[in-house]
Amino acid sequence: MPDGQSISRRVGELGKRVEVLAFSLWPEAYAIMIGNIAEILKPLPITEVPRSGPEIVGVMSVRGRLVTVLDLKQRFKLARTFSFDNRSRILLVDVRGEQIGLLVDEVLGVYRLADHEIEPPTVMGSEHPPYIIGIGHPLGGTVLMLLDLAPLFSSSMG
Repeated sequence: MPDGQSISRRVGELGKRVEVLAFSLWPEAYAIMIGNIAEILKPLPITEVPRSGPEIVGVMSVRGRLVTVLDLKQRFKLARTFSFDNRSRILLVDVRGEQIGLLVDEVLGVYRLADHEIEPPTVMGSEHPPYIIGIGHPLGGTVLMLLDLAPLFSSSMG
C-alpha cells in the first residue's frame, strides 16, 4: 500500500505521472491508486449482517466468493446516506490479501496525475486523517483527496 513517501516514488516511476481512480462520496471527490482496484461493480444483491458495525453495508457474492461491503461515507464520518442508483458502484479493492467492496456514489474516472498536480496532505492543516496521503489537482478537474487504504482498515480506525 502506498504511503506519503512512496506515492512520490511511484510518480517518478511512471514518468512523473501516477494513475488514480477518482470517485465521489457526494459532495467530495476521492481517489485510490489504480493498482489497488481489482474491479468496479454495479451493486449486486447485498445481504445485511446482523450486529455488524455501522459502516458495514453487508456481504455480497462475487463469483461465488463472499465480499464484505463498506459504506465509505460512514467510515469517513460523513452522512450515512447510502442508497443505490444508476451511478452507484462498488469498488472491489485488495487490502492485506483480502478483497473488500467499497460503496461509492459515482466513479468519476481515471486520472494520470503529474508530480506538480499532487500536494502533501498538510495543505489541509496540521491535523489530517492518516488515510489521506495527498491532494490531487488534475488540470481542469476537481480536487481529489488521495487515499491510502491500509490506515482505513487498521484496528485503530474504527
